[in-house]
Amino acid sequence: MRRSKRERILDRALHWVGLGATLSGLLVLAVLLIDVGLDGLPRLSWEFLTSYPSRRPEQAGILSALVGSLWLLVLTALVAFPLGVGAAIYLEEYAGRTWWSRWVEVNVANLAAVPSIIYGLLGLEIFVRALFPVTNGRSVLSGALTMSLLVLPIVVLAAREAIHSVPASIREAAYALGGTRWQVIRDHVLPLALPGILTGTILALSRAIGETAPLITIGALTYIAFLPPLSPEGLRTPFTVLPIQIFNWISRPQKGFHVNAAAGILVLLAVLLLMNATAIYLRHRFQRRLEI
Repeated sequence: MRRSKRERILDRALHWVGLGATLSGLLVLAVLLIDVGLDGLPRLSWEFLTSYPSRRPEQAGILSALVGSLWLLVLTALVAFPLGVGAAIYLEEYAGRTWWSRWVEVNVANLAAVPSIIYGLLGLEIFVRALFPVTNGRSVLSGALTMSLLVLPIVVLAAREAIHSVPASIREAAYALGGTRWQVIRDHVLPLALPGILTGTILALSRAIGETAPLITIGALTYIAFLPPLSPEGLRTPFTVLPIQIFNWISRPQKGFHVNAAAGILVLLAVLLLMNATAIYLRHRFQRRLEI
């Protein structure tokens, strides 16, 4: 069917509008990155990465904030991944299409869009105050549990989508060979869905590592001059993370702290890019293994 001249003009106009919107976003991002790079690159050094915060800008570093971010990231993954994947398996494979499962689905989808400050208030009330004997208040454990609440809906949605994308013929063939429901899920569904689950989980954790509002709400400190010990007791110690350290430096009037903040932003960007690259690598690795 031949398109009218008016439709061709409209298609061409939409093409240029879309291209302009894409280039505008990339241009703004490039300007921001160049500005941060010019300020922060000269400050990056081994001493900056391995020094504690200081009142003197030239002596301040990000060691405690960087270790705190990694601690928080690992603990959040340990809590959110099994809970999220387990919930996705239940909703997709066991719950069926009942009013209960639809109610849970709607609420999980809504929770994924709730502002992060709400999770911070929830974490303050439950993990910091109500569970104080367990978490010791404003500790790494409280922060990790709060961030787990934040990313859990995203992990559930990503895992459900990955499980749902497994062809029904795979399940039917496994059932035809006499497999139980759990055997079908464990041996066939989960291996095929694993690349999508891992990608969604890592991208959710990428969001968690850049969040500031929930951690400020539960009272993460801005000045930590020690590292938490690698023991269960270390989970109950105060902590800080890179976004809070950067926020603290930016709020100070001295120019040196602004340079430190730019260098901290570059480190945070490097961690985020590393996590995204890991997600891409794992996805391709598992997909290639399954194809073999």
